[in-house]
Amino acid sequence: MPYESYPSGDGAGEFRPFPGDSQLPDQQRGPAPKSVINAVRLMYAGAAMNAISVILALTSIGSVRSALKADKHHYTTSQINGDVHLFVGTVIIGGLIGIGLWVWMAFMNKAGRNWARVTGTVFFAIDTLALAFSLGQGVAVSRIFTVIIWLIGLGAVILLWRKESTAFFKGQSGQWQ
Repeated sequence: MPYESYPSGDGAGEFRPFPGDSQLPDQQRGPAPKSVINAVRLMYAGAAMNAISVILALTSIGSVRSALKADKHHYTTSQINGDVHLFVGTVIIGGLIGIGLWVWMAFMNKAGRNWARVTGTVFFAIDTLALAFSLGQGVAVSRIFTVIIWLIGLGAVILLWRKESTAFFKGQSGQWQ
């Protein structure tokens, strides 16, 4: 832990950084600027859109089953059911991971964690690559949701790297966290 209570010279203990550590505790950082608050709101919107896309994907189980029967006519009913269950599991687990990452990044960025800003940007870059590879696949509704979620991520990343956001993440000490 970079902070602990030690005497400040007058005998009273207070939270101060270790000698040589100029990082400030969150409560001394000041409130997040509007750009960070708006980025956090976009992240919550990204989580909500992700949840909606999971629900919509799960409503397409019938069409997934039909497509599998048409494409894999040599499959048994058991094999078709296995593939459908794999689809459902992948949608649910992937959706929960995506929602969790959006919410986690929102909390950490709001707290001023610079690593979260960088990590969120890396997640956005990965999502950009996934979007590029997936545009030719899937149904139109799925592609629309994918693009909307990508645009939400783009807006959040732009807001997180604005000048006032950078000052917030650096804190009053000028150190990166």
